[in-house]
Amino acid sequence: MSDSCAEHLLILHHSMRAGGAERVAAQLAAWWLGQGRRVTLVTLAGSGQDAYALPAGVRRIALDVARDSRGALQALIGNLGRYRAVRRVLREERPDVVVGMMTRPSILALLAAHGLGVPVIATEHSHPPARRLPRFWVVLRRRAYPRAHAVVALTRRSAQWLDAHVPGVRAQVIPNAAIWPIPGGEPVRPAPAPGPRSIVLAVGRLHAVKGFDCLIRAFARLAEAQPHWDLVILGEGPERPALEALRSQLGLDHRIQLPGRVGNVADWYRASSLYVLSSRTEGLPNTLLEAMASGLPCVAFDCETGPSDIIRADVDGVLVRELQDPAALAAALGRLMADPALRARLAHRAPEVLQRFGQDRIMVLWDALLPGRRRAAVDATAMNTAPLP
Repeated sequence: MSDSCAEHLLILHHSMRAGGAERVAAQLAAWWLGQGRRVTLVTLAGSGQDAYALPAGVRRIALDVARDSRGALQALIGNLGRYRAVRRVLREERPDVVVGMMTRPSILALLAAHGLGVPVIATEHSHPPARRLPRFWVVLRRRAYPRAHAVVALTRRSAQWLDAHVPGVRAQVIPNAAIWPIPGGEPVRPAPAPGPRSIVLAVGRLHAVKGFDCLIRAFARLAEAQPHWDLVILGEGPERPALEALRSQLGLDHRIQLPGRVGNVADWYRASSLYVLSSRTEGLPNTLLEAMASGLPCVAFDCETGPSDIIRADVDGVLVRELQDPAALAAALGRLMADPALRARLAHRAPEVLQRFGQDRIMVLWDALLPGRRRAAVDATAMNTAPLP
């Protein structure tokens, strides 16, 4: 592969809908384009629901081959069609390297690139044991990942799991980057103006894994004692009807807002006084990085990976050890709601996250991973200590 600025990088993902891995794909595309490389971003899904704008110059290919399957035979036929579509693109585009975003696109990229001489970097954006895969994909991962040029995990614990459970793999740790300033987009929903009421903010897809049901129950425990605080949950997803029903059942329609997905999330961080991450599982949450970079004191459940890789407990945020316990989450939130000095102390240290997860530092690790590049002298076992997280 040429080591020139004309090298061609192809990113393969399921879609570019709202989500953490999708955001990382957009960040990588923009960064590499800015470095003078050719970048192609390919999705299995169509482009009709793209949530992240790509800079001019990034070639966008939407294969529109993502379909729900009914039964094993239909799934097999669908996956065969996706394999053929990806292999056709690789033959036509002739990239110097392919980056698969998440497990299934990574596996498809490895299978489709077989025999073409194209190096593939596979990535995991969730903690693997927390994300259940059908046995078919588990077997394919064990067979395909050892062929990868590199396998990337977001945290040390995820990398260790991959090393232990996928023979032949030695995973590299590259965290998500904290992008600053936070880019804007559509839709724009006006954030509340400063006033007498304070906001507890949560951001994420309205999905069961995000634990927003637990968050609503925790806030319900505080609502009477903290009458000047409201809860706002930004995002969209399949759990909206259930969350709205729970809000009404608890009599909190006037205290809990669900505005939907917003493109001006930076305005909402600025309008808020406290951030909460209630997830049952995480990879490395972009929203927590953003909230801390914005100077918000943060509370998060200490799920197996993610929050503890970012928050320094009681230095720049609070970790709740009792997972999915509304009472424990309420106690942590209530403590900060009632103590402006504590909020100010945590908020003062929170932006230091940019020193540990800044884009320039993280992208150096990506650049060093590309074929033909000399590896950065980074000890993956020290990714949670200075100078890197």
